[in-house]
Amino acid sequence: MADLFWLSDAQWAVIEPFMPKNQPGPERKDDRQIISGIVHVLTSGCRWRDCPAAYGPRTTVYNRFNRWSRRGFWKALLAALAKAGWSGEAAAIDSTYVRAQRSAHGGKGGPRRKGLAPRAAARPPRSTRSPMSSAAPASSC
Repeated sequence: MADLFWLSDAQWAVIEPFMPKNQPGPERKDDRQIISGIVHVLTSGCRWRDCPAAYGPRTTVYNRFNRWSRRGFWKALLAALAKAGWSGEAAAIDSTYVRAQRSAHGGKGGPRRKGLAPRAAARPPRSTRSPMSSAAPASSC
């Protein structure tokens, strides 16, 4: 557990005023614990499903990150911190911290089919020339 990321008291004191309050729904998990899990996943590059259980339910960690991203929470938080003059070791959470999977470029995996030209050249011809067609035409004199 020593390799897990936890927000320090000083870091949490800076972030806590920006946390959403009075959210509807069931009792919320500890925001400090969830944000620590989000930062751990983003800095380590692991999958959301591999988030350690010490940070809380992995679905909660992912859903909270996703929901806050759609609402612009992270941008607002970082802008407010920059405006207040706070500068930390890392002042951005973006895709440069996350390793992409090998197939993340969007290509479909699996074996590829050969193009039509190589396949057509490799198979025997579909028809052969008639022996009569190679002979010279008969002349009618």
